[in-house]
Amino acid sequence: MFSLQKLLGKNDQFFDLLEASAQQAQSSVDALVKLVADPNQTSLTYEFVQSRRNERGLREKISEAIYTTFVTSLEREDIESLANALYRIPKTVEKFGNRLLLTPQHIQGIDFTRQINLLTEATRTVKQMVKSLRRGVNLEEIRSLNDKMQYLEGEADKAITELLRDLFTGTNDPIKVIVRKDLYELLEKVIDRCRDVGNVISNIALKNS
Repeated sequence: MFSLQKLLGKNDQFFDLLEASAQQAQSSVDALVKLVADPNQTSLTYEFVQSRRNERGLREKISEAIYTTFVTSLEREDIESLANALYRIPKTVEKFGNRLLLTPQHIQGIDFTRQINLLTEATRTVKQMVKSLRRGVNLEEIRSLNDKMQYLEGEADKAITELLRDLFTGTNDPIKVIVRKDLYELLEKVIDRCRDVGNVISNIALKNS
């Protein structure tokens, strides 16, 4: 086990900022869940935009803090990589929300349940992994959480394969096929972004164990 607290010093700002970033990622997914349940809630686009802006602001604060207070042996690139990976989650969620609202006539009857459930669990796992940094990383804990993330990403791959197979073998309108394929793939990409966060944290743990 190693302690990032020792490496980062007594200042908790990095942990605070990274945990806030993980929370923004989850908040953006929470808004996505609401929108999928009722696509008529166009006001939710504000939540997507706000989460992405907040995340970007946090990323900028982390970058600034690294160069003004970061004087320890932990590589600054690792913290920046994690901040960037977290930012990509709400950014991709926002893109999905915008696409969903652009084509309401083509999404009636579409079922995102399986992908949404996997995504919700993936963002919860992201939060757990980020929070583990504050208390000092236990390699076994990180490996277990990352194994869970890899499993979720694998299940997401299976889900989109089945969804696309059903989409292409049906009698759907070509435009509807294009729209739904795009939405399925964007949800898959959000889960991939969560997996990327898990990989970054795992690499940090391994390099400093």
